[in-house]
Amino acid sequence: MGVWDVSPVLITINNHEIRVYSLLFALMLIIAYYVFRWQMTLGGYRDNIIDFFLLSFAVIIGARLGQVLFYEPSYYLSHPGEIFNLRHGGLASHGATVALFFALWWIARRESAKLLDVLDRFTISVTIAIVFVRLGNFFNSEIVGRVTEMPWGVKFPLAYIDKHLPLEQIPYRHAVQLYEAMIGLCMMITLLMINHRYGEKRPPGLMVALLFIGYFGGRFFIEFFKEYQTLDANDSFLTMGQYLSIPLVMIGLLLMLRSTKAFKGR
Repeated sequence: MGVWDVSPVLITINNHEIRVYSLLFALMLIIAYYVFRWQMTLGGYRDNIIDFFLLSFAVIIGARLGQVLFYEPSYYLSHPGEIFNLRHGGLASHGATVALFFALWWIARRESAKLLDVLDRFTISVTIAIVFVRLGNFFNSEIVGRVTEMPWGVKFPLAYIDKHLPLEQIPYRHAVQLYEAMIGLCMMITLLMINHRYGEKRPPGLMVALLFIGYFGGRFFIEFFKEYQTLDANDSFLTMGQYLSIPLVMIGLLLMLRSTKAFKGR
């Protein structure tokens, strides 16, 4: 068991804080884009810097609207001015997933490419995003897990409004941010191995299927150790994150079935 009370602020310039999360988020956007460009180049597609801005906006706007619509709709309907205040409420990965789908659909149309092919080429970038964002959540002491007595539990003093709360009164919690980062890392290694093994001969949809089943399936399981963010535990056995993950796992299973048939048909 340990205590995580590291300041999330990397540096302060003229009373403006630059947080570790912000740095990790910026690095994530850049690295993920270059990995996607690498994958698109392997497929013979054009390099277009516009894609960096398109995908970056899709991540930020989609994730923010996902938070607004899925997790705190009543609050933001009453406080519309807070919708784009990223310091309040954060981002939701399911919203980013939806927005990225439409952005990649547009790229596929522009390149006269098959949508599944473009989606497959973006999957490794997604795993990079998962790892960086969840590490950022950990540095921010946010999205903490439920109380636990397991030996790997962590105390998050900075997660409490009362920053002077005695340490002995702060319970140990699951470090679910690190759990998800590990899932992202495992998925990254898996997809890189698939990419190395099959390259351009992989069946369409295989990479997306593995990502959806592996990440969102793992996310569904980890949500059992995460604090409820919107629904009441007394009213719902599952969290909002679990409800949103179920259809994506189902889509992954259908894509896996499709890609398996395509592979056998070769």
